Amino acid sequence: MKEREIYSNIRAAPPIVIRANGRNFKKLLEHFKKPYDKKFATAMADSTERLMRESGLNPRFAYMFSDEINVFFLKTPFQGRIEKLDSIIPSFLASALSLALKTTISFDARVIPLSERDIYKYLELRQAEAWRNHVHSHGYYALRERGLSKRAAALKMKGMSSQEIHDMLFERGVNLAETPAWQRRGILIRKEAYQKPGYDPKKRLRVIAGRSKVIQDWELPLFSTEEGKKLIAELLTEM
Repeated sequence: MKEREIYSNIRAAPPIVIRANGRNFKKLLEHFKKPYDKKFATAMADSTERLMRESGLNPRFAYMFSDEINVFFLKTPFQGRIEKLDSIIPSFLASALSLALKTTISFDARVIPLSERDIYKYLELRQAEAWRNHVHSHGYYALRERGLSKRAAALKMKGMSSQEIHDMLFERGVNLAETPAWQRRGILIRKEAYQKPGYDPKKRLRVIAGRSKVIQDWELPLFSTEEGKKLIAELLTEM
Protein backbone atom coordinates (compact mmCIF):
# COMPACT_ATOMS: atom_id res chain seq x y z
CA MET A 1 0.00 0.00 0.00
CA LYS A 2 3.04 2.26 -0.14
CA GLU A 3 1.78 3.73 -3.42
CA ARG A 4 -1.23 5.09 -1.52
CA GLU A 5 1.04 7.43 0.44
CA ILE A 6 0.56 10.07 -2.22
CA TYR A 7 2.41 12.89 -0.41
CA SER A 8 5.46 10.94 0.77
CA ASN A 9 7.75 12.03 -2.06
CA ILE A 10 6.81 15.71 -2.17
CA ARG A 11 9.85 17.69 -1.07
CA ALA A 12 10.78 21.32 -0.49
CA ALA A 13 14.18 22.74 -1.34
CA PRO A 14 15.79 25.12 1.18
CA PRO A 15 15.57 27.78 2.39
CA ILE A 16 12.09 27.18 3.79
CA VAL A 17 9.88 28.51 6.55
CA ILE A 18 7.35 26.43 8.45
CA ARG A 19 4.52 28.68 9.58
CA ALA A 20 2.56 27.22 12.49
CA ASN A 21 -0.71 28.79 13.62
CA GLY A 22 -2.62 28.01 16.77
CA ARG A 23 -5.85 26.08 16.26
CA ASN A 24 -8.90 27.29 18.21
CA PHE A 25 -6.78 29.63 20.33
CA LYS A 26 -9.73 31.95 20.98
CA LYS A 27 -11.00 29.42 23.49
CA LEU A 28 -7.50 28.87 24.89
CA LEU A 29 -7.03 32.61 25.49
CA GLU A 30 -10.36 33.20 27.23
CA HIS A 31 -8.74 33.45 30.66
CA PHE A 32 -5.68 35.47 29.66
CA LYS A 33 -5.38 39.25 29.89
CA LYS A 34 -6.59 41.23 26.89
CA PRO A 35 -5.43 42.36 24.42
CA TYR A 36 -2.01 40.91 25.31
CA ASP A 37 -0.79 38.71 28.12
CA LYS A 38 2.96 38.41 28.63
CA LYS A 39 2.45 35.03 30.32
CA PHE A 40 1.08 33.60 27.07
CA ALA A 41 3.74 35.31 24.93
CA THR A 42 6.44 33.89 27.22
CA ALA A 43 5.00 30.38 26.94
CA MET A 44 4.98 30.69 23.14
CA ALA A 45 8.56 31.99 23.06
CA ASP A 46 9.81 29.34 25.50
CA SER A 47 8.14 26.58 23.45
CA THR A 48 9.81 27.87 20.31
CA GLU A 49 13.15 28.03 22.13
CA ARG A 50 12.68 24.38 23.13
CA LEU A 51 12.21 23.50 19.46
CA MET A 52 15.46 25.31 18.66
CA ARG A 53 17.39 23.61 21.48
CA GLU A 54 15.88 20.15 21.86
CA SER A 55 14.28 18.95 18.63
CA GLY A 56 17.51 18.08 16.82
CA LEU A 57 16.07 19.67 13.66
CA ASN A 58 18.51 22.61 13.68
CA PRO A 59 16.31 25.51 12.56
CA ARG A 60 18.28 28.70 11.91
CA PHE A 61 15.89 31.05 13.71
CA ALA A 62 12.20 31.64 14.42
CA TYR A 63 9.96 34.70 14.40
CA MET A 64 6.65 34.79 16.27
CA PHE A 65 3.74 37.01 17.21
CA SER A 66 0.26 36.35 18.56
CA ASP A 67 -0.45 32.63 17.91
CA GLU A 68 1.86 32.41 14.89
CA ILE A 69 5.34 30.85 14.84
CA ASN A 70 7.59 31.02 11.77
CA VAL A 71 10.49 28.55 11.85
CA PHE A 72 13.27 29.13 9.30
CA PHE A 73 15.56 26.45 7.90
CA LEU A 74 18.61 27.07 5.71
CA LYS A 75 19.06 23.29 5.52
CA THR A 76 15.99 21.08 5.55
CA PRO A 77 15.63 18.07 7.84
CA PHE A 78 13.98 14.87 6.56
CA GLN A 79 15.41 15.58 3.10
CA GLY A 80 12.75 18.25 2.71
CA ARG A 81 9.80 15.82 2.91
CA ILE A 82 6.68 17.97 3.26
CA GLU A 83 4.62 15.42 5.19
CA LYS A 84 7.37 15.22 7.82
CA LEU A 85 8.01 18.96 8.06
CA ASP A 86 4.38 20.01 8.46
CA SER A 87 3.58 17.30 11.00
CA ILE A 88 6.59 16.92 13.30
CA ILE A 89 7.32 20.63 13.77
CA PRO A 90 3.77 21.71 14.75
CA SER A 91 3.40 18.61 16.93
CA PHE A 92 6.63 19.46 18.81
CA LEU A 93 5.43 23.05 19.33
CA ALA A 94 2.02 21.83 20.50
CA SER A 95 3.61 19.41 22.97
CA ALA A 96 5.92 22.08 24.38
CA LEU A 97 3.14 24.65 24.72
CA SER A 98 0.75 22.08 26.22
CA LEU A 99 3.34 21.35 28.91
CA ALA A 100 3.86 25.07 29.56
CA LEU A 101 0.16 25.95 29.84
CA LYS A 102 -1.04 22.59 31.21
CA THR A 103 -3.80 22.13 28.65
CA THR A 104 -4.15 20.39 25.29
CA ILE A 105 -3.13 22.54 22.32
CA SER A 106 -2.74 22.02 18.57
CA PHE A 107 -1.16 23.88 15.66
CA ASP A 108 -1.64 23.61 11.94
CA ALA A 109 1.30 24.32 9.65
CA ARG A 110 2.31 25.09 6.09
CA VAL A 111 5.65 24.80 4.32
CA ILE A 112 6.80 27.86 2.36
CA PRO A 113 9.88 27.62 0.10
CA LEU A 114 11.80 30.90 -0.13
CA SER A 115 14.98 32.26 -1.62
CA GLU A 116 17.30 34.15 0.73
CA ARG A 117 16.11 37.40 -0.86
CA ASP A 118 12.50 36.33 -0.26
CA ILE A 119 13.23 35.93 3.46
CA TYR A 120 13.75 39.68 3.83
CA LYS A 121 10.37 40.44 2.24
CA TYR A 122 8.64 37.62 4.10
CA LEU A 123 9.80 38.91 7.49
CA GLU A 124 8.75 42.46 6.60
CA LEU A 125 5.27 41.21 5.63
CA ARG A 126 4.82 39.08 8.76
CA GLN A 127 5.98 41.97 10.96
CA ALA A 128 3.49 44.25 9.18
CA GLU A 129 0.81 41.66 10.00
CA ALA A 130 1.96 41.74 13.64
CA TRP A 131 1.39 45.52 13.63
CA ARG A 132 -2.09 45.20 12.06
CA ASN A 133 -2.96 42.56 14.63
CA HIS A 134 -1.67 44.88 17.35
CA VAL A 135 -3.83 47.81 16.19
CA HIS A 136 -6.92 45.65 15.76
CA SER A 137 -6.54 43.88 19.12
CA HIS A 138 -6.15 47.10 21.10
CA GLY A 139 -9.05 48.69 19.21
CA TYR A 140 -11.39 45.74 19.62
CA TYR A 141 -10.84 45.35 23.36
CA ALA A 142 -11.15 49.11 23.88
CA LEU A 143 -14.64 48.88 22.36
CA ARG A 144 -15.46 45.87 24.53
CA GLU A 145 -14.44 47.87 27.61
CA ARG A 146 -16.89 50.57 26.50
CA GLY A 147 -19.67 48.00 26.78
CA LEU A 148 -20.05 46.83 23.19
CA SER A 149 -20.87 43.18 22.61
CA LYS A 150 -18.42 40.94 20.76
CA ARG A 151 -20.51 41.20 17.60
CA ALA A 152 -21.03 44.97 17.85
CA ALA A 153 -17.33 45.58 18.51
CA ALA A 154 -16.31 43.41 15.55
CA LEU A 155 -18.76 45.19 13.23
CA LYS A 156 -17.59 48.63 14.35
CA MET A 157 -13.95 47.65 13.82
CA LYS A 158 -14.73 46.68 10.21
CA GLY A 159 -15.86 50.22 9.50
CA MET A 160 -12.92 51.97 11.16
CA SER A 161 -9.69 53.02 9.48
CA SER A 162 -6.33 52.49 11.16
CA GLN A 163 -6.13 56.23 11.90
CA GLU A 164 -9.59 56.22 13.50
CA ILE A 165 -8.55 53.35 15.75
CA HIS A 166 -5.37 55.23 16.67
CA ASP A 167 -7.38 58.36 17.53
CA MET A 168 -9.93 56.43 19.59
CA LEU A 169 -7.19 54.75 21.62
CA PHE A 170 -5.23 57.99 22.05
CA GLU A 171 -8.34 59.60 23.58
CA ARG A 172 -8.33 56.73 26.08
CA GLY A 173 -4.67 57.33 26.93
CA VAL A 174 -3.22 54.52 24.81
CA ASN A 175 -0.40 55.47 22.42
CA LEU A 176 0.17 52.45 20.18
CA ALA A 177 3.68 53.64 19.34
CA GLU A 178 4.63 53.33 23.02
CA THR A 179 3.28 49.86 23.76
CA PRO A 180 5.87 47.12 24.41
CA ALA A 181 7.97 46.36 21.34
CA TRP A 182 7.08 42.65 21.38
CA GLN A 183 3.41 43.51 20.92
CA ARG A 184 4.14 45.75 17.92
CA ARG A 185 7.03 43.93 16.26
CA GLY A 186 7.02 40.34 17.44
CA ILE A 187 9.68 38.17 19.08
CA LEU A 188 12.77 36.58 17.54
CA ILE A 189 14.30 33.33 18.77
CA ARG A 190 17.80 32.90 17.39
CA LYS A 191 21.25 31.51 17.95
CA GLU A 192 24.03 33.69 19.29
CA ALA A 193 27.71 32.83 19.04
CA TYR A 194 29.93 33.10 22.10
CA GLN A 195 33.35 31.93 23.25
CA LYS A 196 33.83 29.49 26.10
CA PRO A 197 37.18 29.03 27.85
CA GLY A 198 38.29 25.43 28.24
CA TYR A 199 41.28 23.15 28.67
CA ASP A 200 42.89 20.73 26.19
CA PRO A 201 44.27 17.86 28.32
CA LYS A 202 46.34 16.42 25.46
CA LYS A 203 48.15 19.68 24.73
CA ARG A 204 47.88 20.83 28.34
CA LEU A 205 46.76 24.22 27.16
CA ARG A 206 43.92 26.55 27.98
CA VAL A 207 41.81 27.06 24.85
CA ILE A 208 38.88 29.15 23.68
CA ALA A 209 36.07 27.20 22.02
CA GLY A 210 33.37 28.69 19.81
CA ARG A 211 29.84 27.87 20.93
CA SER A 212 26.31 29.03 20.24
CA LYS A 213 23.29 29.46 22.48
CA VAL A 214 19.60 30.12 21.80
CA ILE A 215 18.32 33.51 22.93
CA GLN A 216 15.02 35.40 22.79
CA ASP A 217 14.94 38.95 21.41
CA TRP A 218 11.88 40.91 22.58
CA GLU A 219 13.12 44.31 21.35
CA LEU A 220 13.21 44.04 17.58
CA PRO A 221 13.84 46.78 15.04
CA LEU A 222 11.56 47.14 12.03
CA PHE A 223 12.74 44.61 9.48
CA SER A 224 12.19 47.22 6.75
CA THR A 225 14.89 49.52 8.20
CA GLU A 226 18.64 49.30 7.67
CA GLU A 227 19.03 48.03 11.23
CA GLY A 228 16.43 45.36 10.58
CA LYS A 229 18.00 44.28 7.29
CA LYS A 230 21.39 44.04 8.96
CA LEU A 231 19.88 41.77 11.61
CA ILE A 232 18.34 39.52 8.95
CA ALA A 233 21.69 39.32 7.14
CA GLU A 234 23.30 38.16 10.39
CA LEU A 235 20.58 35.54 10.85
CA LEU A 236 21.30 34.14 7.40
CA THR A 237 25.04 33.89 8.02
CA GLU A 238 26.06 30.39 9.03
CA MET A 239 27.87 30.12 12.36
